[in-house]
Amino acid sequence: MSNELIGYRALVTGGTAGIGLACTRLLAQAGASVVFTGRDRRRGESVAAQLGAAQFRAADMADLDEVRAMAQEVGPVDILVNNAAYFPGSLTVDQDPAAFDTAFATNVRGAYFLVAALVPHMLAQGGGSIVNITSMVAFKGVPGASTYSASKAALESLTRSWSAEFGGSGVRVNSVAPGPTNTEGVRAEWGDTNDELGRALPLGRTAEPDEIAEAVLFLSSPRAKFITGSTLHVDGGGSAV
Repeated sequence: MSNELIGYRALVTGGTAGIGLACTRLLAQAGASVVFTGRDRRRGESVAAQLGAAQFRAADMADLDEVRAMAQEVGPVDILVNNAAYFPGSLTVDQDPAAFDTAFATNVRGAYFLVAALVPHMLAQGGGSIVNITSMVAFKGVPGASTYSASKAALESLTRSWSAEFGGSGVRVNSVAPGPTNTEGVRAEWGDTNDELGRALPLGRTAEPDEIAEAVLFLSSPRAKFITGSTLHVDGGGSAV
């Protein structure tokens, strides 16, 4: 692994498992000083001990006070990966309003105000990279994913708005849109449906978290220095069919 991110400070939300954990690991291996967040303090501290190269900060991205406090505690960063997400699976007619609110509070509002808190430093220093983890279902209709899809589509829109808003100061904002991925959280929420979605892709399988994290690493790095406002579809061809 190259040391291309030595001297960079990164924050990964929802970094205790799945795609977030894979991102935390790869960014640290590339030399970045990484802080990762999660709601479960015990789990986060256990993961930090295993990694040995990243720091954990407890935060619930649905709680705006916790988001602002965490941003102040973590301080300036050069790379922000908005990965934390809540993904209730439910048909629209059965959707629980509380779960709907939690999804948008976590996936949209939390990311929005975390960026608002951290981007001033990036703007002042003349550079930085924000990577939003969205989803294939922000572009494709999947029954039972309406709330999650809508929240991720909102984050895609923010990617474009932020790239226009911050680009003049050298801050890049991009999205990585994974297809069905083999993570503990997705398996718990979606079960066999996740594997069925994977089999329907041109590549015929679900992704592994590291395959998504490689795309995040690229967009975070100087190798992507002329890329902003873009979405990298890491979905096994799902967006093409």
